[in-house]
Amino acid sequence: MVVAQSEDDDTDVQSWNDLQITAPITKKLDLYTVTTIQFGKDLTNIDNTRFAIGVTAKPTKRLSITPFVTFLSDRNSDGRFRYEYRFSLRGVYKYEFEKFAISHRSQAEYRVRPGANTWRYRPSVTLEKKLPKSFVPGLKVFVTEEPFYDSASGRFSRNRISAGINKTLNKKASLDVYFLHQGDDHSGPGSINVIGTSFKIAL
Repeated sequence: MVVAQSEDDDTDVQSWNDLQITAPITKKLDLYTVTTIQFGKDLTNIDNTRFAIGVTAKPTKRLSITPFVTFLSDRNSDGRFRYEYRFSLRGVYKYEFEKFAISHRSQAEYRVRPGANTWRYRPSVTLEKKLPKSFVPGLKVFVTEEPFYDSASGRFSRNRISAGINKTLNKKASLDVYFLHQGDDHSGPGSINVIGTSFKIAL
């Protein structure tokens, strides 16, 4: 569930539903998929749908590399859907200590869309800390910062800061619940506050 707020008539209540599924191909290679459906206009319209598919290579315990393609349809201000393809490459390096972990992710994406094609670079840093088992077993808290460099603006014009919890449900499933603030001085709305969830299944 996402609540997006901005000035004047840009306030909206939205629901974003993400489902991530990974399946092993080999010991060091996984199939990776993400499906998203977004409801907007106070939950009365399906405004955005996405499907991403790729593979995740794990050359070492700490490093993962994921090339993937995303297809999305997005409703514009005229009520019509526009279609976009994104070709992305993501690398994540994660170092785990006894009770906390730090990870750096770099993601580059080329966006094929109406009007003009563009590209973005999205680095991020995440800190995770395990909570005591006596509190809630399988629970971690995390904080992430993610700036965006967009070729359309020619600078870092967007930044996301998020904080949330990750709960391990069983050996194959986990759930993230988080709050995210996005600031953007290039496209609207300029400021968004988000409550998000991500359900992850590893087959």
